[in-house]
Amino acid sequence: MGPVLLMSAPDHFTVSYAINPWMHPDEWAAHAAEFRREAQDGWRRLADTYRALGATVEVMPAAPGLPDLVFTANSAVVLDGVALLARFRFPERQGEEPIDLAFFEGLKRRGLIERIETPPDGTFFEGAGDAIWDSSRQSFWSGYGPRSTPDAAAMLERVYGKRAVGLELIDPRFYHLDTCFSVLPRGEILFYPAAFSDDGRAAIRARAAHSIEAEEADATTLAVNCCSVGASDIVFGNCSARLEAKLAARGYRVHRAPLGSFCRSGGSAFCLTLRLDARSKV
Repeated sequence: MGPVLLMSAPDHFTVSYAINPWMHPDEWAAHAAEFRREAQDGWRRLADTYRALGATVEVMPAAPGLPDLVFTANSAVVLDGVALLARFRFPERQGEEPIDLAFFEGLKRRGLIERIETPPDGTFFEGAGDAIWDSSRQSFWSGYGPRSTPDAAAMLERVYGKRAVGLELIDPRFYHLDTCFSVLPRGEILFYPAAFSDDGRAAIRARAAHSIEAEEADATTLAVNCCSVGASDIVFGNCSARLEAKLAARGYRVHRAPLGSFCRSGGSAFCLTLRLDARSKV
């Protein structure tokens, strides 16, 4: 059985505010009809790609006035049936929180998750965007700085009983960990070194001897924001021929969906996807 992935339709997706360097509302407004069509087409092709690779896609309904609800990776992180919901830093996204809670309560009633947790007061935490589960190392990688707070790592450890390695993000373009860091199916780390502090880079390199360091050309097209499905397949919005060759040499197959409209908001394949059925080893 393939993975269970959560997506949210881009029915109300737009770039109407700027909370990261990728977002330019004036540019979007000048081409809104074109960009919306591209978003709808890209989202459908991403969902179809996942299904073709054997995944089940659950869809959270869109909501007016919440354009970034489409980025389901930010709504929560889920492991062993426990959903730890987000608490967003920016007011523009805080309206997503009650929508997420109601949806996850529905998932719980259906038996797709077992428990729901929320961050303590004072802790900002933006879901799997800043909390990436690494099954090979049985630990989380926890990004902090632009969005999530440093204490999110300790929160992850309390909720899940698993180690969480904090990584400081220092480039505002890479405001979530998933924009510059990906765990590949067989445990390699794909990351963009310049997005991290010296300590962060050292922590990654010390724990991931077989990492792949992305070049700036790939990082700045959000290629690192990719989503792995199964043991060999990786889905990208963008992936250069050079990066694809590196991945192919390690036995991976690259799949692409046209996600350029979502990149205008600072997200790509991983941001648009949340895995609901991840399990740690017993």
